[in-house]
Amino acid sequence: MAEALWGEAALFPGLRVGHFTDQEARTGCTVVLVEEGAVAAVDVRGAAPGTRETDLLLPENTVERVQAVLLTGGSAFGLGAADGVMDYLRERGKGFPTPAGVVPIVPAAVLYDLGRGEVFRPPGREAGYRAALAASGAVAEGSVGAGTGAVAGGVKGGFGLAGYRLEEGYRVAALAAVNSLGRPFDPATGRLYAEPFLAEAERALLPDLSRYRGFPEDYRFPLLLGQNTTLGVVATDAPLTKAEAKRLAIMAQDGLARALRPAHTPLDGDLVFALALGEGRGVGPMALLRLGAYAADALARAIARAVLLAEGMPGVPTYREVVG
Repeated sequence: MAEALWGEAALFPGLRVGHFTDQEARTGCTVVLVEEGAVAAVDVRGAAPGTRETDLLLPENTVERVQAVLLTGGSAFGLGAADGVMDYLRERGKGFPTPAGVVPIVPAAVLYDLGRGEVFRPPGREAGYRAALAASGAVAEGSVGAGTGAVAGGVKGGFGLAGYRLEEGYRVAALAAVNSLGRPFDPATGRLYAEPFLAEAERALLPDLSRYRGFPEDYRFPLLLGQNTTLGVVATDAPLTKAEAKRLAIMAQDGLARALRPAHTPLDGDLVFALALGEGRGVGPMALLRLGAYAADALARAIARAVLLAEGMPGVPTYREVVG
């Protein structure tokens, strides 16, 4: 059995995470830093994505390594926060080498949280820079970073992190910013769909469901085109090729579908980035099979943790408030 990891233990050398949180505007961004470079890929399954620098991640394209991935609120306005991450990396000489100097490669994806705060202030260049500056191995979860204004199927969404250490020694971590159209829990029973994947120690986060009497049928968060999206990142220290990283992202999407129902809808921009910090020689199909299977479980757990650790905001209760 692989060892379940969470919190600081879920990250590994070369992988750091930083948040910028704007509670007044109910938005923020999260940077996953891999300054020395990581082989990267992406799998997009939602029909309403907002992205930057994702075409270069296709296996047939030239650039293999990225220096960071940005998950951000602010809808399409938030893509500008990637400029700040690029500034941070350029100052440190990290990026794709060109005759005029390095060009940091920072793929980005957005979720929709506009109108959920007191002011209109999507994450921009400064927010991205500050998130990169804050990156460390100690990662806050819940209503922070890209999960600050997130909503998940009528309850408060957020940001979560979970991982595994496999018997082979490889590690895989999953990060999720959960702003889904689909619910993370069964309205009939109140149980999280991802509950079976939680580690024993994580079950202490689960609420007491003895008083749950059903989700109120008259409560509906507005279901409008493009106002949802769950963003995921799965990272491993295994030396995957670009094609293997793509398969890792594809397999990890199953974790999203296990934790949220429905998923990958016409109204979501769901996607998963994959990052491999090894030297890129490849691991072969059997090791990749196991990495992908655990990446899916880790993403399901990360989504559950995001919802369990979220704090409420006006008009949007937490999962704990609804079921308790």
